[in-house]
Amino acid sequence: MYLSVIIPAYNEEKRIEKTLLSVHEYLSRQSYEYEIIVVSDGSRDKTTNVVEGLQSKVANLKLLANIENHGKGWVVRQGMLAAQGDLRLFMDADNSTTIDQVESFLPFFSDGLYDIVVGSRRIEGANIAVKQPWSRDFLGGIFRLVVHILVPLGATDSQAGFKCFSRKTVEAIFPRQTIFRWAFDVEILAIARKMGFKIKEAPIKWVNDTESKVKLGGMVKMLFEVLRVRWNLWSGKYH
Repeated sequence: MYLSVIIPAYNEEKRIEKTLLSVHEYLSRQSYEYEIIVVSDGSRDKTTNVVEGLQSKVANLKLLANIENHGKGWVVRQGMLAAQGDLRLFMDADNSTTIDQVESFLPFFSDGLYDIVVGSRRIEGANIAVKQPWSRDFLGGIFRLVVHILVPLGATDSQAGFKCFSRKTVEAIFPRQTIFRWAFDVEILAIARKMGFKIKEAPIKWVNDTESKVKLGGMVKMLFEVLRVRWNLWSGKYH
């Protein structure tokens, strides 16, 4: 199988159908084999029911339904390790970055040129169609500065939920993951860099999710988790 698309979902009954139909519409026109894996993070609404109802319409759609909530990083890891694709992409359930943008990622994997391609909203060519409120943008800037100082990643935007990994990087990185909520993206990229994998940052078009739940308290938790990543790097935990 060529491509696996992993979609973590928590209480997404209102948006997951539109996203899955969009993913299906694009992938069904491609010549390669693919699968779509939705991983429900202990959703308390009807997310799993909606996904199950679409399995007769959306080809190669699979559901991993967790009873308990573990965090986005936990279900991303679960989906990545359960996937079968030679390339494995995770994307957000709100469809803030649409699946067709993976097309520009795929050539970077040819002949082992890169191992990971990270979608970025901060480099030339990126398009932020709907921007965040200035307060969130300001907090995001502080977070990026802290990450740059404490855990240099070789990428300007660690938090965009559109990242693609080769099979070998998934099998090497995700079993070493220890952070499963706010700063899991920082950790998996830090592990990748520590292990010498080649990371490419590629521009994406991104539409801000006005229903995002990340507030000031979440940003503080993210910063503490970045400190944990720094400590793990120092202490050799990822060896």
